Amino acid sequence: MKIIHWIGIDDHADKWTIAQYKGNEAKPAKEFELVPDESGYRKLIKFLKELGGEVRVVYEAGPCGYELYRRLKKAGLSCDVAAPSLTPRKPGDRVKTNRRDAAKLGDYLRSGSLTMIVVPDEGRESLRDLVRARHAVQKDVVSIRNQIGKFLLRYGYRYREGKTAWSQRFWAWVGKIKLTSEYGQFVLDEMIRSHSQRLEQRARYDNAIEAAAKKPEYALYVAAFSVLRGIDGLSAMTILSELGDLRRFPTAPKLMGAVGLVPSEASTGETITRYSITKTGNAHVRHIAVEAAWQYQRRVTNGPTIKGRRKDQPQALVDIAERCDLRLNRKFHRMTSRGKRSTVAAVAVARELMGFIWAIGQIVHP
Repeated sequence: MKIIHWIGIDDHADKWTIAQYKGNEAKPAKEFELVPDESGYRKLIKFLKELGGEVRVVYEAGPCGYELYRRLKKAGLSCDVAAPSLTPRKPGDRVKTNRRDAAKLGDYLRSGSLTMIVVPDEGRESLRDLVRARHAVQKDVVSIRNQIGKFLLRYGYRYREGKTAWSQRFWAWVGKIKLTSEYGQFVLDEMIRSHSQRLEQRARYDNAIEAAAKKPEYALYVAAFSVLRGIDGLSAMTILSELGDLRRFPTAPKLMGAVGLVPSEASTGETITRYSITKTGNAHVRHIAVEAAWQYQRRVTNGPTIKGRRKDQPQALVDIAERCDLRLNRKFHRMTSRGKRSTVAAVAVARELMGFIWAIGQIVHP
């Protein structure tokens, strides 16, 4: 009879804690620790290969990334990465140690209680790093703008010369401001300089993402998703880098749940209570979906940008985009006319938008 060895690893920056279950034995056959360096990798792979029988390894996704997964796969070993937010937790279990976590992972792997994630290949992970870095810079831009606005307000300056701030007219107005306090003008100048540096950095990221979007492995995918209103090249690259092949989601609701756009629920007996969306899953895709949903608030018209995106695209994709326009615009109008807040309507529309994204992903895939 073939013996299966179930290996749980608590992955930490300073050490690995490893628990080995042999077959159906109740307690771990062996527990030990290794330092995650080159020597540690060699010792771990040697130990796993000398076990004999079938070896299955699992650890939780975390800040240490997927290097352990890739090393074990390259060595010909079976390894999975579990989603930590979906690992079962016992409410009464208040003791948490590395050893207990490793043993728990091995036991849950054996019982089939873990939910595994899809590990991106190195190319997609690199693309994801690029797109996420761009989003981080954009957050810095917004933060610095808030600092400048609040700083000027404390000195009695409020921009009232136009409807839109951060335009050329706004910066001309800021340039005329001369603070008389000892260090106020120095602080303002430094804020403006930081803002300019972040804009330059964002432009470099945009250029890199635009160049990546033109590569053959991405260009068809980006063009297909751009037929949807509110999904531009950056949004399409975010979907591609974060989710990869959408065919791994068997249904559209599965994708909606993976992005965290489905309502949370607490039901008991005949009582069903629904709350706000779960917000579990990929926050980056959820953000762009909600932002895109606002494009369906007003009456849908096909301007030159949308017409250009849909030109020369397969008729199946254009049909999906046109159905999306009509359905989501009606849903937005119907919800707000019934007294729903526009923010609530935008989230509901974003959830359905993910359904149309899923439909395109079944036709065109990386």
